Amino acid sequence: MTRPPFEVADIVRQHGDQFLETHPTWVTGHHRRVFRAIAQCRTAALGGHRDRCDQCAHPALSYNSCRDRHCPKCLTAARNAWVAAREQELLPVGYVHLVFTVPEPLARLALANKRVVYDLLFRAAAETLQQVAANPMRLGADVGGLMVLHTWGQRLQHHPHVHCVVPAGGLSPDGTRWVHARPTFFLPVKVLRQVFRGKLIAGLRVARAQGRLDFPGALAALAPEAAFRAWLRSLYRQSWVVYAKPPFGSPAHVLHYLARYTHRVAISNHRLVNVTAAAVSFRWKDYRHGSQIKTLTLDVDEFLRRFLLHVLPKRFVRIRYFGFLASRTRSRELARCRQALAVAPPPPAEPPAPAAPRASWPCPRCGAPMRLIERLTARQIFLAERGSWL
Repeated sequence: MTRPPFEVADIVRQHGDQFLETHPTWVTGHHRRVFRAIAQCRTAALGGHRDRCDQCAHPALSYNSCRDRHCPKCLTAARNAWVAAREQELLPVGYVHLVFTVPEPLARLALANKRVVYDLLFRAAAETLQQVAANPMRLGADVGGLMVLHTWGQRLQHHPHVHCVVPAGGLSPDGTRWVHARPTFFLPVKVLRQVFRGKLIAGLRVARAQGRLDFPGALAALAPEAAFRAWLRSLYRQSWVVYAKPPFGSPAHVLHYLARYTHRVAISNHRLVNVTAAAVSFRWKDYRHGSQIKTLTLDVDEFLRRFLLHVLPKRFVRIRYFGFLASRTRSRELARCRQALAVAPPPPAEPPAPAAPRASWPCPRCGAPMRLIERLTARQIFLAERGSWL
């Protein structure tokens, strides 16, 4: 794969240290670790391996990846493995895609309380879908699905929202029948919006009572209980967006679609248009004007600030499941779903074949596979590049 002309890693290497020095009040140790991982990704600092071409014996030295989930270069392998694992869980029904978004005032609180508010966002979205779907006047079924958290908009602004992918139907209350949704309609968006708003505001009220919310800086005015209650009431007047996209064409389309959403970072290297000593330009899609592709230029400091807005708390799970796809009961509930649909379970996955020597990348000289022949530490690479060790 051809290296993009500009990379986020290049920006971090050139300007990251200065940015960290000039923003000590809100930059955390976790932010610093993310910058360090991105800067060192695929460099000698992480070690590497010596490769040789199968055909022409051309030698090459490759560097290891950082595998940080915020790194634009390190998600492809994880995404492919995750999507392959989901193949065994697809049902032969239609799927729908819904997006739950919070209003801007709540997004500001979320930025200072990421773990608490993002957890509430997941919980409110899942409980909303389950409650509305269980209503006999709506679908009258138990539903399940997966949820993926995104925290960014196209221009890298903070815009937390959850993507939900749900089979278009569910199990009857007694678990014996599959209840199909209408071909072009799943659940009423207006009802979903109202229930979601109520559940999330109720969760914020409980979190405040339990002392789990912080109010730093400009949020300090919300710290008194009376002020926080008034602020919660004001959220009812905000615009709460729940968006239902058209149903998928087929279950096979779901996997292709999920690959675009599950393992993503705020900005990919391929969106970068130009990087100078003072500014960064990147492409973005303007959904309000017919999805036009436009270019936005930010000064380097603002670009890095926006990038760090989307660093998730350590060990925070950003892909979650609910209902009959919940991890603890998934195998049992999927078997019930297939029985209700009268379909055979998928064949068990074949055990992996014995690992062959890894073909890492095509030879730059002749195009034949390059094979890994030796793993190297960072010190070995340091000595090799200076001719002290081979």
